[in-house]
Amino acid sequence: MTATDGPASQLPQSERERAGQSDLIPFREALRTWFAISLQTFGGPAGQIAVMQRTLVEEKRWIGQQRFNHALSYCMLLPGPEAQQLAIYTGWLLNGTRGGLAAGTLFVLPGVVALLALSALYVGFGTTTAVTGLFAGLAPAVVAVVAQAVWRVGRRSLTHPLLVGLAVASFGALALFQVPFPVVIVVAGVAGWLIARWSPGVFKPAAHGSGDDGPAPLISDDALHHERPSRGRTLRILLVGLLLWAVPVAAVAALTGTDSVFTTQGLFFSGTALVTFGGAYAVLAYVAQQAVQTYGWLRAGEMVRGLALAETTPGPLIMVVQFVAFLGAYRDPGSLDPWAAALLGALLTTWVTFVPCFLFIFLGAPYIERLRGNRHVSSALSGITAAIVGVIASLALYFAEHTLFSTVDDRTFGPLHLGMPDFTTFRPVALGIALVAVALIFRLRWSVLRTLGVCAGLGLAAALAGLTGS
Repeated sequence: MTATDGPASQLPQSERERAGQSDLIPFREALRTWFAISLQTFGGPAGQIAVMQRTLVEEKRWIGQQRFNHALSYCMLLPGPEAQQLAIYTGWLLNGTRGGLAAGTLFVLPGVVALLALSALYVGFGTTTAVTGLFAGLAPAVVAVVAQAVWRVGRRSLTHPLLVGLAVASFGALALFQVPFPVVIVVAGVAGWLIARWSPGVFKPAAHGSGDDGPAPLISDDALHHERPSRGRTLRILLVGLLLWAVPVAAVAALTGTDSVFTTQGLFFSGTALVTFGGAYAVLAYVAQQAVQTYGWLRAGEMVRGLALAETTPGPLIMVVQFVAFLGAYRDPGSLDPWAAALLGALLTTWVTFVPCFLFIFLGAPYIERLRGNRHVSSALSGITAAIVGVIASLALYFAEHTLFSTVDDRTFGPLHLGMPDFTTFRPVALGIALVAVALIFRLRWSVLRTLGVCAGLGLAAALAGLTGS
């Protein structure tokens, strides 16, 4: 489907902009699209961003590449899962507040359901051959999905050698020197601003404002969203958002006590939601330390298994906190049935983790929309967009190392911090499945879902043959 297929897209551009007061596309069509996207959100932020770009920018033509990049750059500045926040932002652009709510909710819903089921399976039955085999096939396939994301985002965003250099520098800073993610983003923004001053042609818009070839997108890069920022609007959203965030935690504290595992989890994960800059990997070390050593919700090995579950289910990787809360509440249920306690802990943790994402987007998006016309701000965000390619590439390297090798040691050589795989723990079966996935995605251009299905079947076959450890 292209931008000329739907009823709203038949309107002239001026009518489309006025249509922003309701829906730019039929809401049911948006729901179907976001649900389809939600089933493909494997592979962490890199894969998720690639799925949205392919669907919204390249296939549907609902949003142009520059508008997509601008929204993504803003989301990268926020704490929390940037891919889900990008879904909220884009849903808001297309269908207003209800569009943002629907897109953000559907984006995480399959992952919530899947991880709940897998957490229950883990608690009830432990590791089984079938589950192990499915994971053994999905993880290598995700490597190919992330590689596709690097290619797609880089091909569209790195339109000048200076931007390529910025992406390479960002990759090196993260992968080789372990520079904190916020520092990389701030430096990239300043670099974008300086590049625009020295060489304004670097960020010159492409035809159609889309950043690529093809028909003009439904939302022009020059059109402003109808929802204007105001003090009244900001206060209303802030009040509603804070109440939605805090009331469930307060209710749990009142009903189960301030010392219950539920209250502790609600407060702890509310705090982590505010410091997850740089994606889930940046905060998971802290979460693991606190959950294992301080609170005793689970064991260190179980934290690794939970991360594997989160990496091979749809949705943001930070969803691993749901697994942590599930096990912690199951083992310390108080007066509740252990299974009911586990469900309550998992859902409360999920709630306090993702509600802030909606709050940040609905508060900031109208302001960011107006700032797109500011050359200095736009250049800074374009610099961040270039750095994002390096960020995704560093995540791709991390994921590939931990998929293709059972053991990866951290080595320090002066300022260099390298993840050095133990080559004696190489997994040839994982490499074989990854190569199959690369061929299916890049050569045959199969969909992500179809590729994941085939690779899951290969992993299951390998498990039944006793090859999952190979």
